[in-house]
Amino acid sequence: MSAIKIGIITSSDRASADIYEDISGKEIIKTLREYLVSSWEPIYRLLPDEQDSLEETMIALSDTEKCCLIVTTGGTGPALRDVTPEATEAVCQKMLPGFGELMRQVSLNYVPTAILSRQCAGIRNQSLIVNLPGKPSAIRQCLDAVFPAIPYCIDLIGGPYLEANPDVIKVFRPKSK
Repeated sequence: MSAIKIGIITSSDRASADIYEDISGKEIIKTLREYLVSSWEPIYRLLPDEQDSLEETMIALSDTEKCCLIVTTGGTGPALRDVTPEATEAVCQKMLPGFGELMRQVSLNYVPTAILSRQCAGIRNQSLIVNLPGKPSAIRQCLDAVFPAIPYCIDLIGGPYLEANPDVIKVFRPKSK
């Protein structure tokens, strides 16, 4: 059986121009490696804050690469060039507002500026796309909050069975009847 594919997209003008290292994308991969015991492969992309290229990349990761989960970081703030939520909404058939609501609620425990964050999540075909903030510590805080629902969501959209390490993160799946 081949490894499950998970897309990781960092949206950052400066990191994509090699002005600084993409620590945020690496934090997502590190966190998912801690969470998951399923065999999986990261499909990583580093892009500037450009809506067209974000949309094209999300579509390719979903439709061509067949990633069951696509996690983005960056581009969720109020700045003019922050366009990740717009790209996500443009490529998804269904939006899942609870993800963004929970991430902002959790982040408010750490910073009052969490209300400025616009991260969201949605479904494109058999892919769940989740926007995370760009700060590495906020990535872990937000993933800790929303990941318990991610494997079951992927089950519901016909994706592969993601198994997590219960000593690191407890996922929730309703008991079968």
